[in-house]
Amino acid sequence: MSDEILKLFRQTNALLDGHFVLRSGLHSRQFFQCAILLQHTKIAERVCGMLADKLRDIECDSVISPALGGIIVGQEVGRMLGKRHIFAEKDEGRLMLRRGFTIANGERFIVIEDVVTRGGRVQETIDIVRANGGEVAAVGVLVDRSGGATPDFDCPFISLVKLDVETFEADKLPPDLANTSATKPGSK
Repeated sequence: MSDEILKLFRQTNALLDGHFVLRSGLHSRQFFQCAILLQHTKIAERVCGMLADKLRDIECDSVISPALGGIIVGQEVGRMLGKRHIFAEKDEGRLMLRRGFTIANGERFIVIEDVVTRGGRVQETIDIVRANGGEVAAVGVLVDRSGGATPDFDCPFISLVKLDVETFEADKLPPDLANTSATKPGSK
């Protein structure tokens, strides 16, 4: 399945090569631009369906995702699981529930994201669920690019693709990256 997903990323030009600054602040030679992949609705249905199938046996009431990257994946997974989908979005620099979304006491959620490196947005979303009395049953992502340093979210962590993509601190760049301009193509 991983090879099939990576092939779709490459066919849609959603797996970029170059010098990128990730949302985590790390630098990388590769970037997964999931929005490019997910703009193709049949592909979005297919890959999100694969993720939903991996999550189907997890007992949950709802799905939540961080904006912006996780919204399409969360909506599709929620639809395929027959569950409500809500999202957390930035307000004054941090994620929060807006638009009248609520979390009931004891409501069980699956947190859905497109790509995880360090898992900061996922952890923020988990914290929102728990702060509002909800429970997190699992985390599901399309791409785990943590390179074996998978964040501990204190629940099952399920991905379609696990990759060991090199990342670098800004002050420890290899010469090929240090000598090229970086772009920051992800959401803010």
